[in-house]
Amino acid sequence: MKRYERFVLEAEKGITFEVSEGTSGELIIRALNIDTANVYSTNYVNPPIPEGYKHVCGEWNNGFVIERCSDGSQFVWIPVGSLDSNGTLDGEHFSEKFGRRNYMNNEFSDDEFNEALNGELLEQLESAKKYGGFYISRYNISKSSEGKPQSVKGVMPWVNINFNDAKKVASTIEDNEAVKSHLTFGAEYDSVLEWFIKTEVKTLAEIAEDSTEWGNHWNTENSPRKVVETGSKEEWCANNIYDFAGNVDEWTQEQNCSSYRVIRGGYYFGNGDNFPACCRNYCNPCSICNDTGFRATLCIK
Repeated sequence: MKRYERFVLEAEKGITFEVSEGTSGELIIRALNIDTANVYSTNYVNPPIPEGYKHVCGEWNNGFVIERCSDGSQFVWIPVGSLDSNGTLDGEHFSEKFGRRNYMNNEFSDDEFNEALNGELLEQLESAKKYGGFYISRYNISKSSEGKPQSVKGVMPWVNINFNDAKKVASTIEDNEAVKSHLTFGAEYDSVLEWFIKTEVKTLAEIAEDSTEWGNHWNTENSPRKVVETGSKEEWCANNIYDFAGNVDEWTQEQNCSSYRVIRGGYYFGNGDNFPACCRNYCNPCSICNDTGFRATLCIK
C-alpha cells in the first residue's frame, strides 16, 4: 500500500473539520457544517434529570435547579434550544444558538480570542443538541470540609487556583456513564448570558455596560469590598444562578492568542461598569490569579 506523508482536505465555506483520536488509536476526521447543523431538540422544556439528582425548584425558562443527592451540589438548566442564533463556534459565523457572543466588540480568531471545537466542547455541543441544553453550577465551586469540589450556598468560593488545577478539579465533580463535568467553556458562559437577555431578567446593558446592580463589585452600594460567601444576596441572582457578575471572576477554557486562558464575570475589586459580566480578561494558565474562582458544567451523555 502506498503511504502518503501528507494529505489535504477541501470543503465549501461553512464546513469545518474536527480531528480526534479514536479509542483504538485511529485518526477520526469529522466534517461539521456550522451553517446548517444548528438543530436542537425542542424538548428543552423537559430537562433531563441524571440518576443521583433530584429537581428542587424552578422551571425550564426561569432556572430549573437539580441537586445531587450525595452532597447537595446544585446545577441550573440552560435551555439552549430556546436562544436566538447569534453565537459563534468558529469565530467567523454568528449563527449558532450555542456559542460565544460578541457583546464588547471582541476579535474572535486564531490571532485573538479562540476556542477549538473538539474534545469536551464538541461533546457538549452534541449533548446540547440532543437534549436542548446543558447544566451549569448554580454557585461558584467551593471546597467541602473533605476537600472535595461542590456547588452549594453559603460557603467561600474556591479561589487562588490556577487554570490547570481548576480544570482538573472541575473534571472530578462528576464522571459516570450518564454525566461528565468540565470547566466552563466560553461558548457555555455566553450561552448563559444570552439566556439572561432572552428571558429579560437582565438587559444587554446590564451585561455589557454596567453589571454593578447585580454583583459584588467595588462600586456596588454598601459593597463589602471583599470576597463573600456564595449566594450571599438575592439581588446577585439571575434565573436561579448566583454571583455570575462580581464577587470572584472565573476561569474558562477559552484562550487568547498567547494561549492565556480567559477569565470572565468581573470581581469584587473591580467596578461593575469597567468589568461587566461579559468582560474578557486573561491570565497565564500556570499562574494563580488572586480571588479567581471557577464554575463547572455537566455534559449529559
